[in-house]
Amino acid sequence: MRKAFTRIRLKNNRFAAYSISFLFLAASIISGISCGSLQIPIPAIFLIFWHEGFGGSAGSYDPMYTNIMMNIRLPRVVLAALVGAALSIAGAAFQGLLKNPLADPYTLGVSSGASVGAVVTLFFSLQLPVIGGFTLPVVSVAAALVTMAAVLFFSRLVHASMSVSTLILTGVIINSFLGAFISLVIALTGDNLLPIVHWLLGSVSMRGWSYVALFLPFFLLGIMLLIINGRELNVMTYGEEKARLLGVSVQHRKMMILIAGSLLTGGAVAVSGTIGFVGLVIPHITRLLWGTDHRHLLPLSALLGAGFLVLADLLSRTMIEPIELPIGIITALAGAPVFALILIRQHRGGRSL
Repeated sequence: MRKAFTRIRLKNNRFAAYSISFLFLAASIISGISCGSLQIPIPAIFLIFWHEGFGGSAGSYDPMYTNIMMNIRLPRVVLAALVGAALSIAGAAFQGLLKNPLADPYTLGVSSGASVGAVVTLFFSLQLPVIGGFTLPVVSVAAALVTMAAVLFFSRLVHASMSVSTLILTGVIINSFLGAFISLVIALTGDNLLPIVHWLLGSVSMRGWSYVALFLPFFLLGIMLLIINGRELNVMTYGEEKARLLGVSVQHRKMMILIAGSLLTGGAVAVSGTIGFVGLVIPHITRLLWGTDHRHLLPLSALLGAGFLVLADLLSRTMIEPIELPIGIITALAGAPVFALILIRQHRGGRSL
């Protein structure tokens, strides 16, 4: 009887977790579309969705609402949600895999690789044939993938089984090297510094549906690979040796998780710049609210991260109108105090992260 009651309670908790997370994301998206220099009424948003998606009547609302919503705000909100989800789920996966509560999507240096690609593109004003205006995100994604390959190669060179400590140290070394290279480029930039610094601080401004389409394949592949490895990730948190004894192919699963997280991180940084604290803080908040089972922690982190970054983007463009702040500043201002509160709460509770 007690087991049955516990099972029902867990199912109810999961239902509540997903319901609240979906509602939070939906409210964030509606707010992100509605608020701005021109307020779009919420009823108009639903009518425009109905008209554009199902061919229904758009009512008597100003056609300008449709143009602003479909071509400016909606792609921006969708991209912010995808980037927030990608960074959050990658952070949760890396924290579980590396058994390091301070791990985030940038731990292995993939973001620095993507940043190098972007900085070099901006510094030399590169415009590749065929892709033209998409040179920056494409070069950034390519640089991120090369960085990921380098981390895996050197980790295997040092330790055949690619131990957790080896991966972290290799990531730190490559991150430091690429960070120094970025600093060198910034020092040589001179008066044209603003575009590089603005990109490095993160933004989803002036990104249309084409950026969403560019990021979507990386997002879908990375999310799918992480979620299907949720059960194995649960086992691997108890140690690689125990996981092997329980029949988990540790090397294979580890590679899948690392590649998936790196694809998500590299793609996110390529389209939005470096946005800190999302992948560090959101997984901890999700654990505090809903527990540590990665089968649910990963998708719930993605939902909360998506909603959080949409709200952060909303603040970045409305807090000091008409000035638009880089979204990375908002996430750092919000994320650092929240993470400090989590540390204090868990320390007082006698628990480690």
